Amino acid sequence: MKIAMVGSGYVGLVSGACFADFGHDVVCIDKDPGKIARLQAGEMPIYEPGLEELVRRNAMSGRLTFTTDLPAGISGAGAIFIAVGTPSRRGDGHADLSFVHAVAEEVGQHLDHPAVVVTKSTVPVGTGDAVERIIADSGTKVRYAVASNPEFLREGAAIADFKRPDRIVIGSDDEWARGVMSEVYRPLFLNKAPIQFTSRRSAELIKYAANAFLATKITFINEIADLCEKSGADVQDVARGVGLDGRIGSKFLHAGPGYGGSCFPKDTLALLKTAEDFGSPLRIVEAVVKVNDSRKRAMGRKVIEALGASDVRGKRVALLGLTFKPNTDDMRDSPSLAIAQTLIDAGVEVTAYDPEGMELAGPMMPGVAMMKDAYAAIEHADAVVIVTEWDAFRALDFARIKQLARAPLLVDLRNVYEPEDMRAAGFDYVGIGRG
Repeated sequence: MKIAMVGSGYVGLVSGACFADFGHDVVCIDKDPGKIARLQAGEMPIYEPGLEELVRRNAMSGRLTFTTDLPAGISGAGAIFIAVGTPSRRGDGHADLSFVHAVAEEVGQHLDHPAVVVTKSTVPVGTGDAVERIIADSGTKVRYAVASNPEFLREGAAIADFKRPDRIVIGSDDEWARGVMSEVYRPLFLNKAPIQFTSRRSAELIKYAANAFLATKITFINEIADLCEKSGADVQDVARGVGLDGRIGSKFLHAGPGYGGSCFPKDTLALLKTAEDFGSPLRIVEAVVKVNDSRKRAMGRKVIEALGASDVRGKRVALLGLTFKPNTDDMRDSPSLAIAQTLIDAGVEVTAYDPEGMELAGPMMPGVAMMKDAYAAIEHADAVVIVTEWDAFRALDFARIKQLARAPLLVDLRNVYEPEDMRAAGFDYVGIGRG
């Protein structure tokens, strides 16, 4: 089947490349000619492990192509995916659907054959209804259906998530559309990936509900970590004991500096606004958003407290890891932004190193000195702070750090190391939730 993927960002590019790897003919479409030119030259606009090779292989086979020409791109496609951004709308936090609506209008104007238009962008409940109306108002005379197919890709593991998914959610009450979508995902039947057919509105809400629940788990264990610090308990033990309960599970019960990235912050806000519109406020999610926002600057204050001085002006702190999670270059809403700013506001000199995120981080962190590697960042530091748990920071040379740094102080915001091991190595160690 020919598939058109409108939007060649994170979701569109990963999904398009994986569909092509399954044997479909995929055209990735984007308005940005610079991005399309780079993709045609084999240059990736994002960092995602394995993506460059996946794109290269399928582009060479001819199954994956790139264009800025939407009418030509959607021509003959049995499924047309909308995978454009839905950022938080400035001023009120609602999801900005202007890109989705613009694509729907253009598709409607040029659709000349039967096709299923599939919303893969994360959108509020009822967006599919709006897309359907826009296409109808654009004047198309051919058969079409609008379906919802939310993505559940984790940055850093997106290709594996796409090829071995927990579930595939398809929202449509149209039997023809369900048949087309079954054919799109037929290659995954061999992996026995569960496909859940729902109404369109249910599919739209599943995505938001899932992300809000995961954000809640993260925020819950972070607050438990604060209690552990006050009471003398260890959050690592508490999280393991809680996570072994089969009703709860261990995933996302890892205490840290708060969640960030492209999904959780904007999706929780959009869900709150949607709930308000329907007159059904979500008080738990409201608390999650507030607690997470305050936690990021609290982590900066935690570092200041660890420095142990009434006046920290002139102190130097090395941040190891800037992206919101490892194996991505995504800096959106990363805790490192608030942590660095809190330190700078207190007069602290901040250096940093991240394996992939410094190009994007530089303009967002003008007061931070970006260094060539971790040890360059650590040189003359009064404290070393692990902000993101990249593998490169899991086996640091602590003898070398003691030689380079002004003081043997490690603030471990991801609990990568064991307190006993660090003390044995001669370090003052501060973790999260380790009373």
